[in-house]
Amino acid sequence: MNILLLGSGGREHALAWKMSQSHHCDTLLIAPGNAGTAAFGKNMPFGVNDFEAIKKCCIQEKIGMLVVGPEDPLVNGIYDFFQNDSLLQHITVVAPSKAAAQLEGSKAFSKKFMARQGIPTAAYAEFTEENYDEGKKYIAAHSLPVVLKADGLAAGKGVIIAQTTEEALQSFEEMILGKQFGEASRKVVVEAFLTGIEVSVFILTDGVDYQIIGHAKDYKRIGEGDTGLNTGGMGCVSPVPFMDAAFMQKVIDRIINPTVKGLAKENLNYHGFIFFGLMNTNGEPWVIEYNCRLGDPETEVVLPRLQTDLVSLFAAMDNGTLADTNINFDERSCATIMAVSGGYPGDYQKNKLIQGLESPINKDSIVFHAGTKIAENGVLTNGGRVLAITSYGATINEAVKKSKISMDQISFEGMYYRRDIGYEFQ
Repeated sequence: MNILLLGSGGREHALAWKMSQSHHCDTLLIAPGNAGTAAFGKNMPFGVNDFEAIKKCCIQEKIGMLVVGPEDPLVNGIYDFFQNDSLLQHITVVAPSKAAAQLEGSKAFSKKFMARQGIPTAAYAEFTEENYDEGKKYIAAHSLPVVLKADGLAAGKGVIIAQTTEEALQSFEEMILGKQFGEASRKVVVEAFLTGIEVSVFILTDGVDYQIIGHAKDYKRIGEGDTGLNTGGMGCVSPVPFMDAAFMQKVIDRIINPTVKGLAKENLNYHGFIFFGLMNTNGEPWVIEYNCRLGDPETEVVLPRLQTDLVSLFAAMDNGTLADTNINFDERSCATIMAVSGGYPGDYQKNKLIQGLESPINKDSIVFHAGTKIAENGVLTNGGRVLAITSYGATINEAVKKSKISMDQISFEGMYYRRDIGYEFQ
């Protein structure tokens, strides 16, 4: 089977690495890809939202499966585009419908969905410019800290956790009146702050049945000790020690099952991944957010632990046999550490030569490219998050140590990474 993968980050490199191992994968194309994905297939010169170019490629290259990495094409309706085109309808599309992708595309939609399905999540209210003054009063009377979320997609940066009422009101004004996140913050969800430890659980579903393919904990803050600005993710570990059978059963009974049943009940076509962003609050799971795709850098620890053929899982999702598949995991721990450009998540420079990629690294380590590109003089940086190193270990501590040793063999001007990933489990 010929497969087209959309995306260019670490998630897509990990997907390309995993799918290329399948005997079902004959040819793999990645659009637009990065310097790392080029080792597993052919990078294509078009973007993830160029649906006409995607269509042309699928026809010319006889694509049998489309795997969508990032969120934008999901929310923009790539699934519906294929379903509504007679030349593309035969292609397996690993993506939810545009309507179902609102679980990620609109915080307000996901909150209402959870309320309808009785899924535990923080109390909230939503506001726009029309009821702006009402929102100010709501925030002024709210307990602290308080969470403000841009309703739409904001590249993972549309969430503010305000510690004071003044900070909350200023953020509220910047988001709605100042259009801080553009159209994404035209509506703002204000919700109660949940305390606890975050964890993410990932499933693959056909909208009726599902399989859990892994879980992970990521580290969003730029600084060690979880300090500083939020990022797209600085590292990740899996499995998470507190995710024992009892806690996972609560997640299944209270969150995963009601979500999948709710999709069917509300006629939301879903053929793809669901990312459950959860908070473990005193042993009880609460939903912080849904994503309609795999996370990044979570993918870089989830897929290395998944021993089941990923392309076979996609095929089972498509033909209705997902419930009958067996999911096997590597029992070892995985830890990934992300190297970022100097200045990230603020302003940063690109086109810095990356040294050491050809060096032999630990046999238990894998380098996943994120923001990289191939140039005449070598591999250059091409983003804020540049690359991730994932390592296996008997424990999280051992996996982290291996990733740090391997990371120290690589360098580029301004390179920074957190050395404390997984610190609370060591």
